Amino acid sequence: MTYREWEGLRVRSLGLIGYHGTVFSQPLLMHIHILGICGTFMGGLAVIARQAGHTVTGCDAHVYPPMSTQLEAQGIDLIEGFDVAQADIGADLFVIGNVVTRGKQPLIEAILNGGKPYVSGPQWLYEQVLKDKWVLAVAGTHGKTTTSGMLAWVLEDAGLNPGFLIGGVPQNFGISARLTDSAFFVIEADEYDTAFFDKRSTFVHYRPRTVILNNLEYDHADIFPDLAAIETQFHYLVRTVPGEGLIVANGAEASLDRVLSRGCWTPVERFGSAAGWQAAADGPCEFDVRFNGEKVGRVGWSLLGEHNRQNALATIAAARHVGITPAMACEALSRFENVKRRMEVRGVVRGVTVYDDFAHHPTAIATTLEGLRAKVGSQRIFAVLEPRSNTMKLGTMKAQLPDSLALADRVYCYAGGVDWDVAATLRPIAAKAHTYTDLVVMIAAIVAEAHAGDHILTMSNGGFGGIHEMLLKALV
Repeated sequence: MTYREWEGLRVRSLGLIGYHGTVFSQPLLMHIHILGICGTFMGGLAVIARQAGHTVTGCDAHVYPPMSTQLEAQGIDLIEGFDVAQADIGADLFVIGNVVTRGKQPLIEAILNGGKPYVSGPQWLYEQVLKDKWVLAVAGTHGKTTTSGMLAWVLEDAGLNPGFLIGGVPQNFGISARLTDSAFFVIEADEYDTAFFDKRSTFVHYRPRTVILNNLEYDHADIFPDLAAIETQFHYLVRTVPGEGLIVANGAEASLDRVLSRGCWTPVERFGSAAGWQAAADGPCEFDVRFNGEKVGRVGWSLLGEHNRQNALATIAAARHVGITPAMACEALSRFENVKRRMEVRGVVRGVTVYDDFAHHPTAIATTLEGLRAKVGSQRIFAVLEPRSNTMKLGTMKAQLPDSLALADRVYCYAGGVDWDVAATLRPIAAKAHTYTDLVVMIAAIVAEAHAGDHILTMSNGGFGGIHEMLLKALV
């Protein structure tokens, strides 16, 4: 079904037409109080709710920049902590983030005891925004944020003015979330659980018409016992995609083959070296795009690595489903500016370049280093890692760390807050690996070793104690 056919069906079904022919229902405006508002998803949801006209307030255990300043700029009042007084803040509805757990935050106990209305963030988003949209969802262990940014930009460049909610900030937009009158909405679809009262993955709420399955590995060891449990959640997502929708899947992932083999009622297009969508690289930053053996476009951009070429293929295939030709998508991608914290250059001092990257899973660490190595050749790379994600803190992926860091010339690992023996884990690469529990001491060691032409790549899914600015100041 084409977009025009879908739009006509929706008009007949709902009988409501908005700007530019977009169908939408007018929500009842209310005061929404968001618990866990400073997370990337909940913060984006807060922005969308504010843009929809709701009064929005929120709380979190750690209200700090940059999310706090972004939300305050939107006129959203923030409260530090989860004290019980907030139950009487005058909210019509409490939107609960998955950071909230029973028995730890007094506020949630007061909400439950008082019979206050509450809902999860993903459910609220579907009911208030997504249910009348053509949703394009990007799922997978790696590359969700970058690919969502690419897809939103391709739709934007084609004049479709999409709404979006992304777990990072695409530099083409400068914001992580927005609500528009467009029929299209791009969302980063995460497999993490929804809320303390809903243990399904968040993405089953979104009911996408177009879905990208980028890849699938074991992660989130704090909530999933094994890969099979995550595959089950991905199968639930597949079950929500209509027969006239499209699934764009990585053709090189056995895990995704298993997911689809459990039942699939939707057309599937695969990308990868032996799939329908392929990339033929011509240098580190240029490649031809082929579909079923035919060249359909060419991309020239600043992004590095095979993983980003695969992200691009998935984007082009998904965009084609809403009527954007591959040639148009390739042209748009040539103007794509990457998401912040994806190999983002934070500064160059005395010839030493400092990068910030979100990589926190061994596969992401390896692919990030691969991309940087392709760019810098034989120049030295200092990999500076903080094992901060719940999976990494549990040590579930520690055996994979040495191999993932193979392309680095020096490895500096901050072990503060980690219970397992980091130095012992890195023993296979002990000649180049150094472990620290004091951030200041680690920075001093890095600066003492670095010289012109070196590349310092910091990797963490958190703020890493402001290490980037500290390194740049120390290098002066």
